[in-house]
Amino acid sequence: MTDQALNALGAEIAAMIEQDGPISVERYMGLCLAHPVHGYYMTRDPLGADGDFVTSPEISQMFGELLGLWAAETWRLAGARQPARLVELGPGRGTLMADALRAARAAPDFFSDLSVTMVETSPALTARQQRMLEGAERTVEWAETVEQIPPGAAIVLANEFFDALPVRHYVKTAEGWRERQVGFAEGRLMFGAAPEPEPYLTVDAPVGAVLEVGAVGQRIMMTLAARIVQQGGALLVVDYGHAETTLGETLQAMRDHAYVDALEAPGEADLTTHIDFAGLARAAKTAGARVHGPVSQGFFLRQIGIVQRAQALMRNANAEQREEIEKSLVRLVSEERDTDMGRLFKVMAITQRAVEALPGFVEEPAA
Repeated sequence: MTDQALNALGAEIAAMIEQDGPISVERYMGLCLAHPVHGYYMTRDPLGADGDFVTSPEISQMFGELLGLWAAETWRLAGARQPARLVELGPGRGTLMADALRAARAAPDFFSDLSVTMVETSPALTARQQRMLEGAERTVEWAETVEQIPPGAAIVLANEFFDALPVRHYVKTAEGWRERQVGFAEGRLMFGAAPEPEPYLTVDAPVGAVLEVGAVGQRIMMTLAARIVQQGGALLVVDYGHAETTLGETLQAMRDHAYVDALEAPGEADLTTHIDFAGLARAAKTAGARVHGPVSQGFFLRQIGIVQRAQALMRNANAEQREEIEKSLVRLVSEERDTDMGRLFKVMAITQRAVEALPGFVEEPAA
């Protein structure tokens, strides 16, 4: 029935398709990333030099420290409701949270009654986070979904969370928009299109254009934004993507720090897309929230003090450490090229409408 070259998840998906027909790109991504046995995030720690990619918290402690201080100040600006709760979505190894909590000690009003919730679906990463946060000095609990976050005002951090959520693809044909699907033929998985066009999709575009729709991410954004409107707090989104909704597909597969075919070896590569910040912003506004940004990561980090933090670390560092700090700083904030993290990554915050200004989103007046 299936090609011998297929891995275990590929064979399962092929059998599913042969029985029930092609599946959506959204379902394919969901199976690759979160299948309970073979899913990418279920079975491994994908971060670092030995993994498939590196995130900002793993590049430098400065990133998590500054987000911890940002959380404390934003909690104050948003009304300082007690008790304070700090939440992270998709927390990786727990590095960001460990650094954020260390820095947050400098804000005792925020830190003294602080509790922490980590939203994580991966057993492998949960175990890693638990080891990382053993000495956190604060109550840390885990949840599998945003709906399981305990009630109350919360500052929610989402660094490279939305990019890993499944999306749908639609392809413009002469007959209209058809949903892109994953099928199985000639012993391999392949992309195709649904036989019937989508009657309610009317976006104007040339034949061959692709529309990427992050419905899962937008639903999660609406849930979080509605919670913030009702209970207080803020959401900080740091991710790579585009500020305006555009045509084009951005699905990519990463393994061993290199791009690979998204249909090859399902569950063994990280699948992500560039997030549509404008779409997320529309979802948040629909829920009645205020949207701050997006701004570039480089701008945001400079505004909240990463240069000053780097200089402070350098004062107590040897020559080799100073060079490493400088390299990390450049990597996080450089905006010279479109692919530089400082430009490619954007930052956006969600608050109640009464919160007008937040650190990192306001241009400083010229001297």
